[in-house]
Amino acid sequence: MKYYLIAGEASGDLHGSNLIKALREEDPQADIRFWGGDLMQAAGGTLVKHYRDLAFMGFAEVLMNLKTILRNIDFCKKDIAEFHPDVIIFIDYPGFNMRIAQWAKPLGYKTHYYISPQIWAWKENRIKAIRRDVDQMYVILPFEKDFYEKKHNYPVAFVGHPLIDAIHDRQPTDEIAFRRAHDLDNRPIIALLPGSRKQEIKKMLSIMLSVVDDFKDYQFVIAGAPAQDYHFYEQFLLNKSVHFVSNKTYDLLSMSTAALVTSGTATLETALFKVPEVVCYKGSWVSYQIAKRIITLKYISLVNLIMDKPIVTELIQSDLNTKRVREELQKLLDPENRQRILSDYEALETALGGLGASRKTAKLIVANLK
Repeated sequence: MKYYLIAGEASGDLHGSNLIKALREEDPQADIRFWGGDLMQAAGGTLVKHYRDLAFMGFAEVLMNLKTILRNIDFCKKDIAEFHPDVIIFIDYPGFNMRIAQWAKPLGYKTHYYISPQIWAWKENRIKAIRRDVDQMYVILPFEKDFYEKKHNYPVAFVGHPLIDAIHDRQPTDEIAFRRAHDLDNRPIIALLPGSRKQEIKKMLSIMLSVVDDFKDYQFVIAGAPAQDYHFYEQFLLNKSVHFVSNKTYDLLSMSTAALVTSGTATLETALFKVPEVVCYKGSWVSYQIAKRIITLKYISLVNLIMDKPIVTELIQSDLNTKRVREELQKLLDPENRQRILSDYEALETALGGLGASRKTAKLIVANLK
């Protein structure tokens, strides 16, 4: 059968790659075409467009790049029509994917959505479009099943979180070799995860780096995003004694003592690696003013949202400053506080449903097509 997958971000590339592997196990003759990244390409299939050409952050940035986005949507429709898949599988990335679903469903394409749009955070009225345009929804957060089925009477499948699989299946890191390869000494590591998009890296990284000199007993390491090269990060370093690794975030987290992490999927990844973290977010003034008026959630990090309590500290907008980062990072290094966080992380992993999300989703997709 023919499968067309659309992922528009680094996290979608990761989950899409594992889904492709699982689809091939269920359907060895699978013909797969996709929008995604390097990981999906390595899993097999035909890459149509890379997510680095699609990622725009915030309301203002989307408006500035609206012509490019509309051109991509038009191109995607034409490419789907030429490929004529048995099913289109949308992976998160709702602003783009819901537009494609609205076009595809009336034309008779089967539309499956893996990793739900976060309509529980904002734009809850998108449930109308989901009812109309999405045949099957596979959710990865435990509270999403109740949200859809109890609140909106829309049946979904909770498949568990694919990050658990991705982390479980990875090859263990040789810490000695890793430190040697990246010129790291024996001091404990504090990881800096400033995000994957240029806009968010520009907002976050300088503030993260501003506390480096206050923690001489630790070494700071920037986790470079796969879509960005080292030269982009150089402008923020300003002769600071900071290390850099590219596309090795999981290896880095596996040996880190603490982390400063930009809000997003990385907050959950950091928690699953059992690394105490401070969650950071700062957007443009316009984007933030719009967001705070339409998003009513108590928390911005997935860790706190899933557990419905403040497991990790969130520093948002004006709170993301050198003084607060220094204070909160110091707390992460306190043994008693660390133990409390690690205990909560264990409960978090249990709530996420265990192993097998990609396999469960692939089985459901193939069974539906048959």
